[in-house]
Amino acid sequence: MFKPLALAAAAAALLATATAHAAPLGLAQVEQALRAAGYSRIHEIEKDDGLWEADVTRDDGRFREVHVDPKTGEIFDELDGRSQLSIDQLLARARAQGLQEIHSVERDGAIWKLEARNARNQKVDVRMSGHDGRILASEREGWLD
Repeated sequence: MFKPLALAAAAAALLATATAHAAPLGLAQVEQALRAAGYSRIHEIEKDDGLWEADVTRDDGRFREVHVDPKTGEIFDELDGRSQLSIDQLLARARAQGLQEIHSVERDGAIWKLEARNARNQKVDVRMSGHDGRILASEREGWLD
């Protein structure tokens, strides 16, 4: 019982540090957050569609693909014990945040990927938290930064 509490405290400390600084998390900070959360081996990390994606092995030996929010350091792992929204709940939250004409929905671990139109009627690729339906990342389709 102590270890999960210690891991949660370490992750909260990292989140507080990340939130205090407005700059997005870099690779080293993401690695630090993953190790503090109990991922003993990090096999690969890449930034994709506005989130960090990592192939990791947990201390218990389970291999996972997890996502990390570069703004907050929050780790999205479908096996972390947090509840997941149903597709109906997620779609309701997407619509409440101005997304419309949602025509593609795919669950990817603890996040959802959607293709929709935003409030400005632009086609967007959106990544949403599977825990609470927050929009984590949104990019215009076909838009080059």
